[in-house]
Amino acid sequence: MKTEDIQAIQELLATPKKIAIIPHRGPDGDAMGSTLALYHFLLKYDHQPTVIAPNEFPDFLAWLPGSETVKVFEKDKLNCAKILEEAEVIFTLDFNALHRTGEMEHTLAKLKAPFIMIDHHQKPDDYAAFTYSDTSFGSTCEMIYNFISFLDRKHAIDKTIATCIYTGILTDSGSFRFPGTTGNTHRIIAELIDLGVENTQIPVLLFENSSFSRLQLLGRALQNMKVFQEYKASFTTLTQEELDAFDYIKGDTEGIVNYGLSMKGIVFTAIFIENKEEKIIKISFRSQGGFDVNEFSRTHFGGGGHSNAAGGKSDLSMSETITKFEGLLTNLNIQ
Repeated sequence: MKTEDIQAIQELLATPKKIAIIPHRGPDGDAMGSTLALYHFLLKYDHQPTVIAPNEFPDFLAWLPGSETVKVFEKDKLNCAKILEEAEVIFTLDFNALHRTGEMEHTLAKLKAPFIMIDHHQKPDDYAAFTYSDTSFGSTCEMIYNFISFLDRKHAIDKTIATCIYTGILTDSGSFRFPGTTGNTHRIIAELIDLGVENTQIPVLLFENSSFSRLQLLGRALQNMKVFQEYKASFTTLTQEELDAFDYIKGDTEGIVNYGLSMKGIVFTAIFIENKEEKIIKISFRSQGGFDVNEFSRTHFGGGGHSNAAGGKSDLSMSETITKFEGLLTNLNIQ
């Protein structure tokens, strides 16, 4: 961050304030980890922070300290709107365009309080008074660690804050496998562990508490997978009927897309998930190496994200979406 921005934020936070902290819609481990880490940090300095998520977060993140305090806009719009309107500072974490908050966008766009954006995605919008944006980071949680350090408050990071930061780094780095993981990432992780983070237990809470129905859903997704060795690509699908048949709850499809990259020679994969309520096909893209799924998603499916991990959507039917995707594969030059 620029030195003048850090100084301005220090002055802004010098006295207790009502502060809203916003993750993106469909919050993941990095979104919830970063917002709750900041929440606990601000509490230490007598601020009145409130985390307002656009919609529900997955059950496998409900153990995070402070998760019980999170307000959900979709469930309590009037109260959440009131909190936002009264906020004196608004942090937006792990996203860089207000439309990523869904219905909340209209409320946020009307607010007069200064916004502070902390994010690691490409092409940030310019709605924030202060922007800490850097695509070289593998997670927003790593940036939150830096942000607290920039404010000369690194000593305030305790086990609770460290646990939230660790969770976001772990999940967004693919358990430290993705390209954004650096030596400095591991140095931060070491410091967090020294602060008491239960690094052997957190992966269990995140990845090894599956229900039987969730495992059955994974099995169906793997059965549905199609492989195109000639294009070095794969994809899988889950229809609304399949989600319903296996008692889908939010978070059950988390990580399934990554299985498409586990096959030898595959560098590009996708998962297409039907949502009949919203009348869309939700899409996640993953790649390894130089193939840019962020650009692919922005160009063809109205989405975006990172070079190797992005999301999108389709207003077409599942079959029409798949036909479109397969047609695009024939024109790609994947190395």
